[in-house]
Amino acid sequence: MAAQETVDHKYVYDFAEGNKDLKDLLGGKGANLAEMTNLGLPVPPGFTITTEACKAYLATGREPDGLAGQIEAHLEALEREMGRRLGDPDDPLLVSVRSGAKFSMPGMMETVLNVGLNDRSVIGLATRAGGNDRFAWDSYRRLIQMFGKTVCEVPGEEFEHAIDDAKRAKGTDNDLDLNADDLRGLVDTFKKIFAKHTGREFPQEPREQLDLAIRAVFESWNAERAVVYRRQERIPADLGTAVNVVAMVFGNLGADSGTGVAFTRDPGSGAQGIYGDYLANAQGEDVVAGIRNTVPLEELERIDKKSYDELLDYMARLEEHYTDLCDIEFTIERGKLWMLQTRVGKRTAAAAFVIAGQLVDEGLIDLDEALHRVNGAQLAQLMFPRFQLDHEYEPVAKGIGASPGAAVGKAVFTSARAVELAAEGEAVILVRRETNPDDLNGMIAAKGILTSRGGKTSHAAVVARGMGKTCVSGADEIEVDVPAKRFRVAGQTVSEGDVVSIDGTTGKVYLGEVPVMPSEVVQYFEGTLDAERTDDPLVRAVHRIMTHADAKRRLAVRANADTGADAARARRFGAQGIGLCRTEHMFLGDRRELVERLILASGEAEREAALGALLPLQREDFVEIFREMDGLPVTVRLIDPPLHEFLPPLEQLAVNVAVAQERGEDVAKEEALLAAVRRMHEENPMLGLRGVRLGLVIPGLFAMQVRAIAEAAVTVVRAGGSACPEIMVPLVGAVQELETVRAEAEKIIAEVVGDSGVEVLIGTMIEVPRAALTAGQIAEAAQFFSFGTNDLTQMGWGFSRDDVEGAFFWRYLELGIFGISPFESIDRDGVGRLVRIAAEEGRAARPGLKLGVCGEHGGDPESVHFFHEVGLDYVSCSPFRVPVARLEAGRAAVETQGSDSR
Repeated sequence: MAAQETVDHKYVYDFAEGNKDLKDLLGGKGANLAEMTNLGLPVPPGFTITTEACKAYLATGREPDGLAGQIEAHLEALEREMGRRLGDPDDPLLVSVRSGAKFSMPGMMETVLNVGLNDRSVIGLATRAGGNDRFAWDSYRRLIQMFGKTVCEVPGEEFEHAIDDAKRAKGTDNDLDLNADDLRGLVDTFKKIFAKHTGREFPQEPREQLDLAIRAVFESWNAERAVVYRRQERIPADLGTAVNVVAMVFGNLGADSGTGVAFTRDPGSGAQGIYGDYLANAQGEDVVAGIRNTVPLEELERIDKKSYDELLDYMARLEEHYTDLCDIEFTIERGKLWMLQTRVGKRTAAAAFVIAGQLVDEGLIDLDEALHRVNGAQLAQLMFPRFQLDHEYEPVAKGIGASPGAAVGKAVFTSARAVELAAEGEAVILVRRETNPDDLNGMIAAKGILTSRGGKTSHAAVVARGMGKTCVSGADEIEVDVPAKRFRVAGQTVSEGDVVSIDGTTGKVYLGEVPVMPSEVVQYFEGTLDAERTDDPLVRAVHRIMTHADAKRRLAVRANADTGADAARARRFGAQGIGLCRTEHMFLGDRRELVERLILASGEAEREAALGALLPLQREDFVEIFREMDGLPVTVRLIDPPLHEFLPPLEQLAVNVAVAQERGEDVAKEEALLAAVRRMHEENPMLGLRGVRLGLVIPGLFAMQVRAIAEAAVTVVRAGGSACPEIMVPLVGAVQELETVRAEAEKIIAEVVGDSGVEVLIGTMIEVPRAALTAGQIAEAAQFFSFGTNDLTQMGWGFSRDDVEGAFFWRYLELGIFGISPFESIDRDGVGRLVRIAAEEGRAARPGLKLGVCGEHGGDPESVHFFHEVGLDYVSCSPFRVPVARLEAGRAAVETQGSDSR
């Protein structure tokens, strides 16, 4: 019965059977081809093999039962519709075999065009094309080249070298100058290359070509570059890809044919208009590969006005239908326009905000949907600097601004070198003639990408925009010599290691380092740029969406700040308080000597003297912070690290003492300090005498800090201000620890605040797994919890962040053990479960318990959504990430609201 069900399972769908909502099953490309077919747009006939078939194939290594028969049935239907048969020697049907995952992965998986051509049908194809022998042999050499590289793993550069040799022999650098005889010779050369590497002749049976191409697309889901891209873009690994088999239409039939890519709005800036690239007498792969430089889409109006007008009509219909920027691929075959693909287009961070605002103005979406369509990672990109060009900086070249931003780094010419230097901490610019999917690792490692070929829709441009990388493409004044590791431009030679600067907005390329300046978005958050008065569409869009996010969010957003200056900046960025003020930073610099006196104290009197000297300094620190926050809550963490962190390293101190003794110098003080350091030395100090343990062992230490906090609050209030201090006890693992500290603290607070009206809350950090698991007990003594997710992650996983990220995290990411570092985004299943348990049990014991998070995860977009879901009251993060957290908190609220309504 099970076998029969497998056979009966539907693995193949005609385009007319699908729609855009079936992306899980048909992949993005297949679902959208079906949608365009249903809309009545001119789509070449074809069918889609589902992602379920791919997953079954990858799981077993063979096609699932029933798939071959379904492909055969749909192929026969396609042949009937087209009036031609696959491989017919007189009038052949040719098909393309294309990948299509749920999420767009440009260039990461395989495509094979012109499947069905062989030594006999190439003649029939030429006849059907009106005797166009050049077109037929060009199509055949493309099939052998693509099939060899993608299906049989023949090195692609061998085919490319053969093409270069043919052009040199012809005395040209343009592949269009190769005639039919040249291409016929190239086909023979390609066949020999294929046979040399595969041990067999190029397959002449069209159905064998089709079956092998389909399997190659399935297998490309797990190709290295696809795996790397999925990891970079956080795309699940278990989705699989669909396969689309589509009747070929030809853009390489002559001057009245061509291919192009169009965007319904500028994917770089969001501006409305006609954007895209067109390439006459070419197939689609030529455009994205950047082999020949394209012309702007507007040129199509002059070349073929009828097709241009039809294309604009279809673009408008698709954008209204999808209510979003659409990325469209099309081919014109002898004046007939065919729509090959559409999808919601990738865009830069700036374009995402601008387009979302435009679509609200046009009534296509509401503000909730606009908020859903942008994200914190995009906002963070917009807050990076741009070039400061107030001096004379002359560009040496100008290409196409394919992905905005300012990038400065050392020129490198291979992906491997980019990865190598980036790992050493160097900023690099990857310079290529054009990139291809094999360059992905280098593109990830580089600060920016510069190519001499290609346009806004080339591989470099599309991938860079998706990753938020600065990219300049099509800078054809640059002569790139990869083997020599250099490029020439404007009479100058730039070698590997020379610094270049590229502007992904203007497309300009500079030699040397160009200084950068803050972005307009940062100026807006800083309050130096008025969103209501500026004519900058990006700033206006950011202001509008951020205002809506603030109105929608439930989570408050605080900042981690240790100084008045940090607090002031956090407030300008929209922080609603301080969620973590680290007091240990106040013990550094000139105060280090006072810490040494505290450690070296031989009795109570000396210890009290040291603490007494520290008290007024601490008090002034808190006065400054409370004044800046002016009534907003400030959570002050009592000293957390072990005291040895404020002392010289043991080895260095021992050497200094030994040298001084050898010289006969008086080293009594140094010897006492050395003895103290040795006495305090721990093999693993982060799990030793620190936090609450230190406060309980060093009498008066926490008391001094509590007094300084309370006195600072009273000082600010009596001066007419307002202060809301919250004292946080770190590293608590047992309620008894907190009870002991709180009892002493409350006595001091009562003594200090008197009738000033100052209220001081006392709570704890939940950063020890035991604290999370006994949160119900600890809540009896705590007025608030703040989750220290950095330490909770370290202790939960049992590894040190300082040691393991460089040691083996790369391997864990490579193996798929981690999808992302647990220090970057909260581990929902493990550490996140501890947070959830502590939140639920803490509030069960103390209803209304205030809950926040102050680890680095507080500014991570994915983690903010989790904290909203768990029911925390606020997140706290670095000042610079406060806007990101605000935006994501609003998105989390809107998405929860949408989920609830569904």
